[in-house]
Amino acid sequence: MKKPLIGALFAVLLLGAGIAPAAAATGHDAATAGAAGTKVRAATEAKLKAKPKAVNFAGTVALSNCSGSVVRTPDSQPSDPALVLSNGHCMETGFPAPGTVVVDQPSSRSFTLLNSSGSGVGTLRASKIAYGTMTDTDISVYQLTSTYAQIESSYGIKALELNAAHPVQGTAITVVSGYWKRTYSCNMDGFVYRLKEGAWTWKDSIRYTSACQTIGGTSGSPVVDNATGKVVAVNNTGNEDGQQCTDNNPCEVDENGNVTVREGINYAQQTYGIVPCIGAGNAFDLNRAGCALPKP
Repeated sequence: MKKPLIGALFAVLLLGAGIAPAAAATGHDAATAGAAGTKVRAATEAKLKAKPKAVNFAGTVALSNCSGSVVRTPDSQPSDPALVLSNGHCMETGFPAPGTVVVDQPSSRSFTLLNSSGSGVGTLRASKIAYGTMTDTDISVYQLTSTYAQIESSYGIKALELNAAHPVQGTAITVVSGYWKRTYSCNMDGFVYRLKEGAWTWKDSIRYTSACQTIGGTSGSPVVDNATGKVVAVNNTGNEDGQQCTDNNPCEVDENGNVTVREGINYAQQTYGIVPCIGAGNAFDLNRAGCALPKP
């Protein structure tokens, strides 16, 4: 795992400079006249619409030891209690043992909400850990005391949407760390049948290309599809020393049991599987159709 960092360093680390969002492009002047000008303007506007959305820090959060983000499903309503996504190994209760699933556990954990430039604009508070595990995946989802509408009204910030479909190899992505106020851009290099690290095993993990050199404290960062702005995964680990299948040195295991070690390569857990498990009122229901998350 990308080891959570000690809370005493938190205030100092948040002073680091963020990465500014990309500037928006502008189209042709509206006064352009003539058929030729109209065609050029239309072509330009079409290209601009097709450009990827600028990925920034709005909606991400900093935990005491990790990163995270305020997320919603495609069906979440403004009046629903908001959700924060991070890693299972970032929970304040410690690393859950293999086979352990946490559901509806009371929590009063706080999160620093960031705006687009990476500045902290407010504090959000959990009411419970709605779901958390390190079995098959590495996720924690906190339910907040605030609704999406209240967060948007107070801070002008909208939640990031979880993509409901399996991502595609080669997709351009950005890992957005609220803890470090830093982004990492690369591509999805591929999918790992089984990713094994110490006592834990994760299914269908995302392997980054080498450009995403994530570090401790980036655990729980949302992995954003640059083209859609939607969350497709949550950053969780990397092979630090070239060791095989040990803590902080995950190994890849294929369908035939062959083991591959990729020193310096980092990984994430897909999040599309969370969507079918969340019903009305943003409540987790592990018996919903299509929900395949591990049960207690």
